[in-house]
Amino acid sequence: MKPPARIALSHRPAPLLTGGNRVGLLAGGDELFPAMCEAIAAARHQVWLTTYIFHEDAAAQAVAQALADAAQRGVWVGVVVDGFGSKDSLIALRQRLTAAGVNLAVFRPVDRWWHLLQPGQLRRLHHKLCVVDGQAGFVGGINLIDDRLDLNHGWSEAPRLDFAVQLQGPAVALMEQTARAMWSRAALGADWRDEVLQLARSAEPLARARRMLARLRVLPSAPAPPQAWLLPVQVVFLVRDNLRRRRSIEQAYVDAISRAQTRVDLVCPYFYPGRLFRRALHRAAQRGVRVRLLLQGKADYRFAALAAQVLYDEMLRSGVRVFEYSPAFLHAKVAVVDDDWATVGSSNIDPLSLLLNLEANVIIRDQPFAADLALRIEVALQVSTEVLRPPVAAGWWAALRRGFVAWAAYWFLRLAGTSGKY
Repeated sequence: MKPPARIALSHRPAPLLTGGNRVGLLAGGDELFPAMCEAIAAARHQVWLTTYIFHEDAAAQAVAQALADAAQRGVWVGVVVDGFGSKDSLIALRQRLTAAGVNLAVFRPVDRWWHLLQPGQLRRLHHKLCVVDGQAGFVGGINLIDDRLDLNHGWSEAPRLDFAVQLQGPAVALMEQTARAMWSRAALGADWRDEVLQLARSAEPLARARRMLARLRVLPSAPAPPQAWLLPVQVVFLVRDNLRRRRSIEQAYVDAISRAQTRVDLVCPYFYPGRLFRRALHRAAQRGVRVRLLLQGKADYRFAALAAQVLYDEMLRSGVRVFEYSPAFLHAKVAVVDDDWATVGSSNIDPLSLLLNLEANVIIRDQPFAADLALRIEVALQVSTEVLRPPVAAGWWAALRRGFVAWAAYWFLRLAGTSGKY
């Protein structure tokens, strides 16, 4: 067997793993929200939370109440929500959280519908992070909304398939700094005129400017610790932004798939990867690695389902197995590679997540954790349907569908101000 070919997206060094972490896998809000509320209830100093959707249902309001209670007993609580994802609940959030002393910031608010036509408005905050006292961290793909509620389709009996990770250890520090920076950027965006005026009137404008820039900047990973400290569990926290880490999550995926020897199990609701990512999957399958994709069978957005389906023929021909999950909506963004590499986070495998949105994933190198996640994936695969042939046979109609998706993706990225090959 030939060694796997390395597909580089950049010349940046690989992200650094830190040891000495404790991790736990959480399935859905049913497991995540109580764990978050327990940690927030024990907070003594600071709580940071960032999310795309913060809804008004009972499950989300339990978290809101925990945040409000913490603020009222003197804990500094910073919450940042996305202005589009949480637009329908902003009034209620302001009434409940701000009144309790929570410092609520909105990332790129959408006050008028035509604001979405501005290129920057297409780049949304998609993180799902919570950090308590710099000690306990939560990261994953789970929005603050009941597992059985979909904003477009209403209530269902079966909960969404989704995951998050609870962490303790050195990896939490960068999570906290990221959440703090997102809150600062959102707060500055809301009242930037006041910030600039205060800066200009300050007796120490240069020092204040440096402090303001430091507050907004996401710091790079800490230097690599001595090898003796790289003990289980090894973790690296990754963010995708539009500054220095434009393709960090995609590169981590491609590097892991390119090194895979036995298996790649990837779960993602919105799947339309670029050429380098697809090539890594194809090469892995062709060298004998078992590659399985678990995608949504119960579509929440028709175009997203179409985008994935136009790639089925290409995937199947290269030996990649494709499954569709239909017992409920699929929202998980997770993967397991071989026996000790796993990732859980907010990033889909599509242009929105890989090139536009602000995303956050955690990579975990640990056999017990990877085995736990692999078992959850296997259970989901058992109730899914394997795709044995593409929905549309090869021919002009299939080519037309694929061309339409590629054209739409191209112009969407151009509208968002992103150029280059995907």
